[in-house]
Amino acid sequence: MPKPNISGLVISVALGVIVAVGLYQAQLRGLIPSKPSLSTTLPGQETRTIVQEENAVISVVEKTSSSVVAIGVSRRVVNSTIGTGFVVSDQGIIITNKHVVSEPGGRYTVVTRDNQKYEVRKIYRDPILDLAIIQVDASGLKSLELGDSSKLKVGQTVVAIGNALGRFTNTVTTGVVSGLGRRVVAGDPFGGSLESLDNLIQTDAAINPGNSGGPLLNSGGQVIGVNVATTDQAQNISFAIPINSVKSIVDEFVTKGTVSRPFLGVRYRFISRDVAILNEVPQGVFIQEVVVGGPAQKAGVEAGDIITKINGEVVDNENKIAETIQKSSIGQRLELDIWRDGKELKATAILEDLPSE
Repeated sequence: MPKPNISGLVISVALGVIVAVGLYQAQLRGLIPSKPSLSTTLPGQETRTIVQEENAVISVVEKTSSSVVAIGVSRRVVNSTIGTGFVVSDQGIIITNKHVVSEPGGRYTVVTRDNQKYEVRKIYRDPILDLAIIQVDASGLKSLELGDSSKLKVGQTVVAIGNALGRFTNTVTTGVVSGLGRRVVAGDPFGGSLESLDNLIQTDAAINPGNSGGPLLNSGGQVIGVNVATTDQAQNISFAIPINSVKSIVDEFVTKGTVSRPFLGVRYRFISRDVAILNEVPQGVFIQEVVVGGPAQKAGVEAGDIITKINGEVVDNENKIAETIQKSSIGQRLELDIWRDGKELKATAILEDLPSE
């Protein structure tokens, strides 16, 4: 065998050490990966994720769409679809928007997904929310499960079902919760009226005229809102009434057949601290209008007054008055601190039952 070349062997080892040190330094500096690069998405993983998301929406639609109904109104000999509703009780009780069934003397009908038609025999129109409860003589209607809108998170998936444009029944749209606690002045082309609505859910799920009154659902198929409005000035912005604002009204209607709401009888505008300082008036709510014969007028409240406290609590946000009234009962006394023309006054109002519209 030939004798080994010691010089060549030494050179080879030295070159190997140099190469190893170079590779190590390159790894430390991030010039080359420390391990072979592997795709973070395994074959088929992305497809499975998409299918899972689609299946979730499909599951919601299959679970709930039979409980979503079309609401129509009879005008002469024509019956036209004007809105959407959804079943909340097997007693034939259905939720929709007030503006959907606002026509005086209108004859309304409900049509289910399987084309069963029912005459509406009873309507409760809520004076505060754009909400109505209607009842039909029907058995076997499947009610939807009501969720908890207080647990909503911005970014979570939502599904809307309704009769888009009054023609395309059981239209399904998806999106996310875009915002919470929104306040808008909303209307509907079919109703022609405008209304100021507070504490709404904002979503980018498409809601068109005719979708009004339909359910906004979470990925578990629970109703978390009542679709109520869209905007003409922007795209992908729609709104829904949180279902928690509706639950107690529905429960009372199911139990009693009627709904009682405490009533103060004022229309007001909140004066923030900054605005108060600029105008040299106290922070509170500025009374724009007092309902004639209502509890506030009986207590001596006048237009132009500023209510600074209610039951001893400072009126420091625009929802303070409404929240206090909602938590109170009919016949309960409200102690009001009032600022009028530089003088501080006190008044006691006794809440009355708010008649439905």
